[in-house]
Amino acid sequence: MTIFAERMSHLGTESAFEVLARAKKLEAQGKSVIHLEIGQPDFPTPDNICEAACRAMREGYTGYGPAAGLLEFRKVVAEYIAATRGVEVHPDEVVVTPGAKPIIFFTILTLVNPGDEVIYPNPGFPVYESVISFVGAKAVPLPLREEVDFRFRIEDLVSAISDRTKLLIINSPQNPTGGLLAAEDLAAIAELANKHDFYVLSDEVYSRMVYGEKHQSILSLPGMKARTILLDGHSKTYAMTGWRLGYGVAPQAITEKMVQLMINSNSCTCSFTQIAGMEALTGPQDAVEQMMAEFQQRRDVIVEGLNAIAGIQCRKPTGAFYVFPNVKQLPLSSDALADYLLQEANVAVLSGTAFGEYGDGYLRLSYANSPENIHEALERIQIAIIKLK
Repeated sequence: MTIFAERMSHLGTESAFEVLARAKKLEAQGKSVIHLEIGQPDFPTPDNICEAACRAMREGYTGYGPAAGLLEFRKVVAEYIAATRGVEVHPDEVVVTPGAKPIIFFTILTLVNPGDEVIYPNPGFPVYESVISFVGAKAVPLPLREEVDFRFRIEDLVSAISDRTKLLIINSPQNPTGGLLAAEDLAAIAELANKHDFYVLSDEVYSRMVYGEKHQSILSLPGMKARTILLDGHSKTYAMTGWRLGYGVAPQAITEKMVQLMINSNSCTCSFTQIAGMEALTGPQDAVEQMMAEFQQRRDVIVEGLNAIAGIQCRKPTGAFYVFPNVKQLPLSSDALADYLLQEANVAVLSGTAFGEYGDGYLRLSYANSPENIHEALERIQIAIIKLK
């Protein structure tokens, strides 16, 4: 019998991949499953980005690169962040990773000791709580509340802070709710961070996926560059989930520690992928704009369709490509309902509890699927819910 290290018992998972595996099993049995569980754009990576990668491979970008990332790519990222967040960034304040998730790991490993406290959004991306617990710190949930459009209440944040608080994690636009933090939220965070001397990990991987609003970054606020670790990447905006390209922007003292972690874990990020990433940021943005226009249409369809089903209430998200409908009026728990919809309707969705205790009573649906499939899924869900009554 294998005896595992005790720390492994604190490491969680992402339910989206578990549900995807179950849905694939049903498909193998001949069932037609509609996938609304996985957070992956269903658009192809734009041609100009793919062509840039092919050119880079032919030009020899196939060997080891610097652990921090190619200097030319870090310069482009620094210029992009300066242009979009209004803060000057030096390339040495940028570290490139294979996907954005390592920035979550590296930030917590770099800054947080066992016994420290980390405040994180709940419901929120499950990796936050998982990694906090993994390093032996205390995960302190910050409730995102439907009645304030899935923002947090300032008084809840104040109550969560203690003299052990080392880090606050924020995510805007949010996964799973599609909510967006307001300017007054960010101002309150900045004031509290300076008062109580903690860092902020700002997960902005959906920063380009905003509908009718303007994305705002806490990095832009006076004095916050010294306290902020910004996380961003190419997976969502440029439909590059499988390319694994992300980056962090932080004070140089922090990025130097992250580079050490890169050396000890991944060595480096794929070089030709970084060249493709340069093209993504500096090349035409038409594909991004077209994708977002399509997502907005799908959002409107799925919100209207869900609200037409008795027992479901769904707010219209202002970012990302998820809806987080309230299903508390239905006779099943959110866990049981997600299972029921997969088995009865062959529609794969996630229970809100996959994103933390405050997700109870909700489902997460990704509308990164075709309008035809979304319409079909809504019909199946409605029929399945009618059978419950």
